[in-house]
Amino acid sequence: MTVTTTSSGSNPQKTLLIVGGVIIVALLALNVYLWVNKNSQAKQNDQLSEKLDETEKVRAELEKEYYQALTDLEAMKGSNAELNALIEQKEVELTNQKNQIEGLLRNKGDLTKARQQITNLNAKVEQYLAEINQLRQQNEQLATENTQLSGQNQELTSTLETERQSNQQLSSTQAQLQSEKEELEKTKENLSRKVNAASVVKVNDLTVTGLDAKNKKTRKSKNALALNICFSTVVNEVAEPGVELFLIRLILPSGEAMALDELGSGAFVNNANGEQLRYTRAKEADYQNNVAKVCADWKPGQAFPEGQYKLEVYNKGYLAGTTSFSLN
Repeated sequence: MTVTTTSSGSNPQKTLLIVGGVIIVALLALNVYLWVNKNSQAKQNDQLSEKLDETEKVRAELEKEYYQALTDLEAMKGSNAELNALIEQKEVELTNQKNQIEGLLRNKGDLTKARQQITNLNAKVEQYLAEINQLRQQNEQLATENTQLSGQNQELTSTLETERQSNQQLSSTQAQLQSEKEELEKTKENLSRKVNAASVVKVNDLTVTGLDAKNKKTRKSKNALALNICFSTVVNEVAEPGVELFLIRLILPSGEAMALDELGSGAFVNNANGEQLRYTRAKEADYQNNVAKVCADWKPGQAFPEGQYKLEVYNKGYLAGTTSFSLN
């Protein structure tokens, strides 16, 4: 059996080799760790930088879309206060939505969600612009219709004014014609009155004789039962030949006309003054533009008062002759 012995001088060297190997391995491991850690940190930094860049891009995109939307909305404003108020309301809503998206970006929120919100923002802007544009078109159409209606109203007003003036002129003409007609009627009436007055058959030689029960003449009122009235016509070349009507008025001493309707008395208008008078009786006579005697009796069936009487004879409404007599 062979016994091998190791010299004491070789053991330290071996230990050094082992320690050196361990150190080398440790250094290698450390280098590997540092390299891996450096690569990981670099990747994280790159990812963070990339995320920050993406956030800024999203923020920049948000700012661009927001201010473009405000510009588009402002361009929609006009003279319509109601439409302007609606646009301002939409601008406030856009500002609120922009603030929400900025909150997501500040709080390191999901960029995908932020982008979705921007997409929604753009969609709302398009919706707002479409609504406002439609309202503006409707307002323009209404304004056009109002202008047309205003023109039609103005034309109608002008037409009505023309018709009013025409009616006023027509009324004025009618009033003038009516006035002329009335004037002509007055003239005609005056002429007719003058012709009528000129054609009055005057009478003279008026006599009144009292008659008693035996048909004899009497001046005694207590004996007189009737009155015989006579007069003569005067020649009037203007009067038309034919039957003339004479109205006889017997005026009592009291001043009242004797009139009994049952005996043919009545009323007429005195054409000289328009006064309505009562007549005692009427008498017709054939007149041929000559002198003719006309007589009529009046028997009232009652006593005649004592006193002064007056006799009036009218023709064509005018006094043709008068006389007076008395009964004792």
